Amino acid sequence: MFQGTSLVTLDSKGRLALPKRVRAELEAKGGEIVVARHPDGCLLLYPAEAWAPRREKLLSLPWSARGFVRLVLGSALELKPDAAGRILIPIDLRELVGLERECALVGLGEHLELWDRAALRANEEASLADGIDAAGFNF
Repeated sequence: MFQGTSLVTLDSKGRLALPKRVRAELEAKGGEIVVARHPDGCLLLYPAEAWAPRREKLLSLPWSARGFVRLVLGSALELKPDAAGRILIPIDLRELVGLERECALVGLGEHLELWDRAALRANEEASLADGIDAAGFNF
């Protein structure tokens, strides 16, 4: 299970060095990762085996959701980390969500989100402004 936030950087070629704990979890799940665009302005990173049911669910959505399906599935790519544990984030995906050098990798259970650090801060501030009570969760 993925949890926690890691501050990461993309190198000049757009490669992301996956943190060791993330690599270990991915290797336990087959090693391949699917990267796709998320409508919130980040990239989704799923182990390939966990992505398959999501893909099927997306494909079963009604025709009226085709724009959403196109946005997510049209951007989805399977990647395999190199020997150094890096994945190359294609430039088109980096540009779509505004990823530059300073990023954050956020663990959310069975998947991760890759954010531009400033965009993540803005998203978190907006979420707090909406109020935690709106989520219906108490600690």
